[in-house]
Amino acid sequence: MPSLKSIRKRISSVKSTQKITRAMKMVAGAKLNKAQLRITELRPYAVKVQEVLWEITRDAVTAAAAAVAADAAAGTGAEGEASALTGSDGAPHPLLVARPERRVLLLVLTSDRGLCGAFNTNINKRAEREWKSRTEAGQEVQLAIIGRKGRDYFNRRSAPILEYLPGVWDKLSLETAQAVGAKLLAPFNKNEIDAIYLVYNEFKSAITQTVVVERLLPAGGPAQEQKQEQGGEGGHASPSGATSEFLYEPDKGALLERLVPMYLDISILRALYESMASELGAKLTAMDAANKNAKEMIDSLTLEYNKARQAAITKELMEIIGGSEALKE
Repeated sequence: MPSLKSIRKRISSVKSTQKITRAMKMVAGAKLNKAQLRITELRPYAVKVQEVLWEITRDAVTAAAAAVAADAAAGTGAEGEASALTGSDGAPHPLLVARPERRVLLLVLTSDRGLCGAFNTNINKRAEREWKSRTEAGQEVQLAIIGRKGRDYFNRRSAPILEYLPGVWDKLSLETAQAVGAKLLAPFNKNEIDAIYLVYNEFKSAITQTVVVERLLPAGGPAQEQKQEQGGEGGHASPSGATSEFLYEPDKGALLERLVPMYLDISILRALYESMASELGAKLTAMDAANKNAKEMIDSLTLEYNKARQAAITKELMEIIGGSEALKE
């Protein structure tokens, strides 16, 4: 049986740990309230931007598919698709033109710190499966990583890391999302990659986060489709179920010049906010569980301490009684 001194030291150590986990739980809870408010305010705006972009490009994509089928023999289908995505008023927008996905970039969003349960493990394993499955399919996959946990995980596996973006979580803002977007756009605009996918945790509640793989570029309908497949939602129909008709002034091309960069920045910002809220929710849950485990351990050690003390007292009493009886003889 351990000595009383060693049990007291263990109880003191666990109590110190419990103070830390309790403080971290309170901090995570306070930050989570702000993060939840931030993401609930941004979500409707981000969803509406996606809906407007899809409304503008939906008919064009349908027309492009018909043009590709009609012009397949002439070999002009790809050009017809690119032109249709901006209408007949201007040149095709480079962020809307779909390409065969031979070279893919995965933007993986992890945290800089641990103590948040399986938050980072779930993202890293999902991104690793995506990387390996696409590689087996003959695609060239590269990774752009936010967060030290993701960087360390994929460095150990000798993954093809194109870009590591440090310091993103220190100051989350639209400017930060724009800086991340600029880093991703550079190889995309140079035709060094054909598609960009986001891998992040979508916030549901403090105890539930869902890993999402969402196509970011090329933008438009296909990106929304990928998101809905992952989230288990319906098709591309508008909320009313009817196709809306709009008048565009001056034209679709001019609108897309403003809307597509806005979609890119808002989509990245939403993913960052979702990931931050998910991390705080996972940390809150993990620290709550650690706090409960510490309490149970303290109770168990206290019981063990009392038993050991009782045994020591009983032993001393037996020795005293034995000595007294010996003196009587």
